[in-house]
Amino acid sequence: MNFPDTLRTTRHSRHLSQLELALRAGTTQRHLSFIESGRSTPGRTMVVRLGESMELSLRERNDLLLAAGFAPVYPQTGLDDPALHHVREALGHILTGHQPYPAIVVDANHDLVLANDAFTLFTDGIAEKLLEPPINVLRLSLHPDGVAPRIVNLSQWAQHILDRLPPGEFRDELAAYVPYVEPGPEHVGFAAPMQLRSAKGDLHLTTTITTFATALDVTVAELKLEAFLPADAATAALLKGWGTDSPR
Repeated sequence: MNFPDTLRTTRHSRHLSQLELALRAGTTQRHLSFIESGRSTPGRTMVVRLGESMELSLRERNDLLLAAGFAPVYPQTGLDDPALHHVREALGHILTGHQPYPAIVVDANHDLVLANDAFTLFTDGIAEKLLEPPINVLRLSLHPDGVAPRIVNLSQWAQHILDRLPPGEFRDELAAYVPYVEPGPEHVGFAAPMQLRSAKGDLHLTTTITTFATALDVTVAELKLEAFLPADAATAALLKGWGTDSPR
């Protein structure tokens, strides 16, 4: 697709009118109309402003720049690169500090990047094929040879995951692992605590997800830190005293 088509398609996907986007980007609807029709060629600064105004991810903003004929602005650095050592170290401190509760860091593909020792709560007894890198934590969660047999409220938890995935082969794969259950009147769009059977006893866990919204590197911006917390006093008591070794 050329830039005018790319911009128009992206704007429609964000449910923005030309006027709304023009106001956000600090330009006129007439100018934006000229850009989308190919009658005007935007400069790099305008393309960056349009990407920001549509709240695109850094990766999507780079793609928009490429479509307009410009080099990407936002770097994509490997997490093992020395330039991001401080990021990895900070994440390690966060994961260690979350002990005795499980916590993980995943990338844009939901592949495991880092985990603390308490994450073995989920990996005990898992089929070896699911623990071969890259470990996809969503597949690990819903696969019949993964955590799924130990999740008491599997259909509800699976729906929580599937509701947040875009249509595609990966979503179809995960959906095939779990029998579909029509959401009942109690379904309000978010998951109840995960009810998990473990060697320590039955656990009720809720989750929080942290993203790095102010990052200017594609890799860091796409990371998600998911922390599991006890949803009741009994779960907190069962997990108390878990080891506090460094993340692996």
